[in-house]
Amino acid sequence: MDFTLTDEQSMLRDAVRSYLAGRYPLVESRSAARSEAGWQPAVWEAFASDLGILAATVPESVGGLGGGPEEMMVITEELGRALVVEPYTGTVVVGAGLLGRAGGPRAEQVCAAIVAGDARIALALTEPESGREPWDVQATAIRDGGDYVLTGAKIVVADLPLATHLLVVARTAGDRLDRDGLSLFLLEFDPQAPPAGIDARYFRTIDDHHTGDLVLTDVRVPAAALLGTEGRAWELVERSLDDGAAAVCSEAVGIMRRVLEDTVEYTRNRRQFGVPIGSFQVLQHRMVDMALEVEQSVAATYLAVLNLDAEPRLRRRAVSAAKITIARAARFVGQNAVQLHGGMGLTEELAIGHCFKRLTAIETEFGSATDHLRRYAEATRS
Repeated sequence: MDFTLTDEQSMLRDAVRSYLAGRYPLVESRSAARSEAGWQPAVWEAFASDLGILAATVPESVGGLGGGPEEMMVITEELGRALVVEPYTGTVVVGAGLLGRAGGPRAEQVCAAIVAGDARIALALTEPESGREPWDVQATAIRDGGDYVLTGAKIVVADLPLATHLLVVARTAGDRLDRDGLSLFLLEFDPQAPPAGIDARYFRTIDDHHTGDLVLTDVRVPAAALLGTEGRAWELVERSLDDGAAAVCSEAVGIMRRVLEDTVEYTRNRRQFGVPIGSFQVLQHRMVDMALEVEQSVAATYLAVLNLDAEPRLRRRAVSAAKITIARAARFVGQNAVQLHGGMGLTEELAIGHCFKRLTAIETEFGSATDHLRRYAEATRS
């Protein structure tokens, strides 16, 4: 398995890193994330027009550049390093991936709008009474003449306050734990004035990202809002969730690399008893342990990314193994970095505290370690 980046991928990494280093300072990005807008539209526009990363992994047929999982990994790692809060994973990785696999004129139109920077996607899947299984869906879509009527509730819908379109998973047949019978609907959305029948509540998470809850009451949509085949959406959704899990694993790698670099630099400069604290052997051992966790995370993430196009069972196993590894490493690296920085590690001025919050959130995004341990066991059974 070759982990070496191609020349083109290296150039992509350098371009994204250079742009973010010069135009995405920590103070400004945190201020924007905590503002009423919740993000920087000018940065998103630059992602589309200057860097082209919104097009990098989207098919050429809708104006994209046709890149694959490796390009996604390169981009998300750099976005993680810079603690970017703009909705790249939800829109480009999960949203455009789902739209592309579902197909159809409407999906292609929205994909083209994503490439241009004009569309942002929020996937509405998880519900208040959902259990451990992501396909535990009770929201319904009932056919009524030429329309569907959607009813149900969705919680923790990532990027909801920033979205222009919703992808709603609803049940058109079967019981709540059936994987068959789930369908996918594309709805236009305005966070400031939600469509009739949709009640939306927004909130900011501990890592300065934005999410929200939805209640859909007899929301009437045309039959053209259905993406793909009725009742067969789960296979498409599961693949996109795996893409999203791999993306946040890569993001976590970028964050942990930064955390390790900042911690080593801090211990070189922080002096105690007249010498740098980095000269203390016990602290050197701690940072070596942190470095080992980072390298294990890199390997697990590469394995997941390179298996995203593999047959489903192998893909599930690789992605779940990566998510388990990242959950452990994120906690170890984040907690030790804060401890080695002392009280400074939790201040707003340093990136360490913000990195720690984001790593903590990533532990449970797209499934917790417990969820993925069970999934890994299922994928390895004969």
